[in-house]
Amino acid sequence: MIVDVHSHTPTHRDAVPPGERRVYSNWRTDRDVTTTNSWADYDREMAAADVTIVFNIAVDDPEPMTGLPYLPERTNDATAEFVAADPARRIGFLSVNPLWDNVFEETERCRELGLRGVKLGPNYQDFDPLGERALAFYAHCEQEGLPILFHAGASPMRHAPLRYTHPLVFDEVALRFPELRMVLAHMGHPWSTDTVVTIRKHPHVYADVSSIYLRPWVCYQSLLAAHEWGCTDKLLLGSDFPIAGTAEAMAGIRRVNDILDGTALPRVPLEEVERIIHADALGALGLDR
Repeated sequence: MIVDVHSHTPTHRDAVPPGERRVYSNWRTDRDVTTTNSWADYDREMAAADVTIVFNIAVDDPEPMTGLPYLPERTNDATAEFVAADPARRIGFLSVNPLWDNVFEETERCRELGLRGVKLGPNYQDFDPLGERALAFYAHCEQEGLPILFHAGASPMRHAPLRYTHPLVFDEVALRFPELRMVLAHMGHPWSTDTVVTIRKHPHVYADVSSIYLRPWVCYQSLLAAHEWGCTDKLLLGSDFPIAGTAEAMAGIRRVNDILDGTALPRVPLEEVERIIHADALGALGLDR
């Protein structure tokens, strides 16, 4: 079974009206990304996956994230509605800010809506991931068996502090909460070696490969590090829709060695790449159906 653990809830149930179409030029270097998408757009781009994990990011001002204003209080409801339309193929994660006064109430409300994990972006949400209130929230998630997918690594957003998403921050989280299941998005690029040594030592900490295939050297360096440190089994498939879809993600990591033609550089074993694509992500995150 192919599980894509990293995708974003589409912005529109139906076709996007021409006046609401938005694009962003800094997510990829080869083309612009259309950040407003319909449910049908999602299904087309994610068709190669048997199951997808989907979420929004709870930010007070979503304009910089999507290019389209929407009501922040609809963040989790939109995901729950989208998942409910195809529950056999979609698993929804909620998003909250640990600094909210009602963070635990909102988390429980979203669980009642059927959302089964958490998406956090400390850089986008502007909270210290090692702050007291964040640590209290992680304790709750560990106790309740809620996996957390963290944004890790770089972002083109000027307002997003890089220090909040360095992979070694999440080593500190895992030391405090050893039973908390976590995924570090994007292998923490460009700090993928730091991600590798973090996921290697913590049994319940994983990383996804979303977006690393958009930069061939980053992809090669990241997967080779995981191979050399013996932890490609801790890597999960992710696409980062709408930045890419599942088929492009799989094709991208399968091309990991293409840049090595004519060199003596070591290759990433392709059988390990296939194991990433077919990883038991649901089992790893405690989401078995």
